[in-house]
Amino acid sequence: MKIDSGSTAWVLASAALVLLMTPGVAFFYGGMTRAKSVLNMMMMSFVSMATVGMVWVLYGYSLAFSDGGGLNSFIGGLGDWGLVGLETSATTDDGSGIPSLVFVAFQATFAIITVALISGAIADRAKFGAWVVFTVVWATLVYAPIAHWVWFFGPEDGEGGWIGAGLGALDFAGGTVVHINAGAAALALALVLGKRKGWPRDPMRPHNLPFVLLGAALLWFGWFGFNAGSALGANGTAAVAFINTLVATSAAAFAWIVVEKLRDGSSTTLGIASGAVAGLVGITPACAFVTPLGAIALGLVTGAVCAFAVSLKYKLGYDDSLDVVGVHMVGGIVGALLIGILATTAVNEAGADGLLAGGGVGLLGKQAVGVVATLAYSFVVTFIIGKIIDMTMGFRIGEEDEVAGIDSTSHAETAYDFGGIHAGAGAAAPLPSAKVADSAPTKVEA
Repeated sequence: MKIDSGSTAWVLASAALVLLMTPGVAFFYGGMTRAKSVLNMMMMSFVSMATVGMVWVLYGYSLAFSDGGGLNSFIGGLGDWGLVGLETSATTDDGSGIPSLVFVAFQATFAIITVALISGAIADRAKFGAWVVFTVVWATLVYAPIAHWVWFFGPEDGEGGWIGAGLGALDFAGGTVVHINAGAAALALALVLGKRKGWPRDPMRPHNLPFVLLGAALLWFGWFGFNAGSALGANGTAAVAFINTLVATSAAAFAWIVVEKLRDGSSTTLGIASGAVAGLVGITPACAFVTPLGAIALGLVTGAVCAFAVSLKYKLGYDDSLDVVGVHMVGGIVGALLIGILATTAVNEAGADGLLAGGGVGLLGKQAVGVVATLAYSFVVTFIIGKIIDMTMGFRIGEEDEVAGIDSTSHAETAYDFGGIHAGAGAAAPLPSAKVADSAPTKVEA
């Protein structure tokens, strides 16, 4: 098939937008941590770009998007390892007219950000080397298989991954593959590593809310590539996904701050940023299957539900440091299930009719199976991976290092040189790095 230059340009631009989302996650998470942990938190996102990018080209893409022979419903093969079988002029088999290597690059950015999202649950306390090993193993054993289940379609109807092609569950841009997957993995790792020292007695508030807002803005911006780019073309489906991504996010951000106002008496910047991310998560699987009015409804529900869900960690006793479970896992579940209620083929003939469009409960049931399967597989396998790493090389830093600050003890750096800010004649000498990290403003940290 001849290359479609317009669609190719759009997907290339979308891949760049999605890659920008990982630094967006770094800012979003970095601002939410304490001052003595911000560099480590951002480093965990950036190293995911380094490791998963290589894994994807070496064998990750092949496992996710190639024919697996007798195991084709569950995992791909290694026929495309190193991309040796993909020619630069070859286009994908879906009729989009984009080169195969463009699709590889686009999907690589999804794998990268999924791994980066998990890191927020284990802020302040994970060994950096253990995290590096985890990114490689998890992308191989968890992300690639689930991506294959949901997004790999064979040449004939019903051939491919068992959730998408086989069952017929819908996930346009990653509600299950990215967000439920990352959220379930985050919960597993939070349980493996245990609670931070002082949690929940110490509030451990975000140290830099402007960073949080900047990160949320970068995520919202990049998410148009995430969702509209998943149309794999500059077409009507991309337009629907684009507008739905806008309005669902707007609705969720609004719903979150309304819940805050009614529950706590004030609306916060952290709340509106978290609500926006929750809306982006919720609309991701549904963006090409619902109307704009349906997207608004989905956003309102997702924002409100996630605003309540983030408090579950205090009731259930797991230390999900930056609310990955409450926003990504819960938001992904809500978005995936609401497809079964709000989807309509009037928007996209490739989708299906949900309950409100006269399709009955069949689609809702399929969505529920996809959700449960993703939750179970991701949680169980991640827990096993985390335990093995913990028993062999140790996954958690020592208590003294955690108190001193992981930035100074693990990276020999600090984000803020408090001693040097007022340096000059007669100024006191800078504090040692560990003391600098521990000297963040107490009104923000504690």
